[in-house]
Amino acid sequence: MVITDHTLTATGLRKRYGNVQALDGFDLTVAAGTIHGLLGPNGAGKSTAVKALATLIDYDEGEASVAGFDVRRQAGQVRRRIGLVGQHAAVDEILGGRQNLVMFGRLYGLSTAAARTRADELLDAFELTEAAERAVSTYSGGMRRRLDIAAGLILTPAVLFLDEPTTGLDPRARNEVWATVREIAARGTTVLLTTQYLDEADQLASRISVLNHGRVVATGSPAALKRQVGGDRVTVTLPLRQPLEDLARRLSEAVGVPAAVDAEAHAVTFEVGAGVTALAEIVRALDALGITPEDLVLRRPTLDEVFLTLTEKEVAR
Repeated sequence: MVITDHTLTATGLRKRYGNVQALDGFDLTVAAGTIHGLLGPNGAGKSTAVKALATLIDYDEGEASVAGFDVRRQAGQVRRRIGLVGQHAAVDEILGGRQNLVMFGRLYGLSTAAARTRADELLDAFELTEAAERAVSTYSGGMRRRLDIAAGLILTPAVLFLDEPTTGLDPRARNEVWATVREIAARGTTVLLTTQYLDEADQLASRISVLNHGRVVATGSPAALKRQVGGDRVTVTLPLRQPLEDLARRLSEAVGVPAAVDAEAHAVTFEVGAGVTALAEIVRALDALGITPEDLVLRRPTLDEVFLTLTEKEVAR
């Protein structure tokens, strides 16, 4: 096996469907044993990228490797080292949970005994043992998705592709899937997670690549990406009886940061580098001025703002 510092790499991938350029110079590097989020709107190319890396479709141009093997020239080696969970559950709803996993094990080439053993291990790991004999049609959404992910782990893959795994799930089921994904990564499997849910990427991924129009427009940790759209913000809502402009000026002088005034909300907002430190300074300034605010909020940039900022830049080009 070829040794590489990264479990998954892609350079300059291009894929066209007729007049649609699904991938347009797609680049990606995912470190081993991490959860990497691939974030983008519908039609950005997320699913196409996953299918190309998982050897389900061929790409027109570029190079890619998974677990040290070339995706195009060594597709068989790649398939033996990956798991794939698509947007829609692949399990059979008529069969029970154990029957499904045994069936997948046999399809992967395991003996019947080995498939049963692996099925029991996965049922236990994903807390599905009590429901093992029930038809999957009776499972909750979260249980069904956990079983689907378990099926993708029959051979303990080096890389697991999760293509929008929580689409259509309620908040409780999403939390169940998130916990499962964290456990998988903790055991050493590299996870490439595609999602259009910004909070999901923020919760799970150590690094995120933002995809737009078939190419990556930014990559970094969630915190680093958020810093791209500015620092933390502290908003002070002042009592209506207090003169807003004068207080804004005095607070700005006290903390050494310009204030943005919102007359309608009777509030001032400071964009600051270190939010907690600035918050303490603002509290001291308010105390020195003898002002008790109506509200005081420290707000950090969100991935929603990151995504909107990055995609707006792309549109403007």
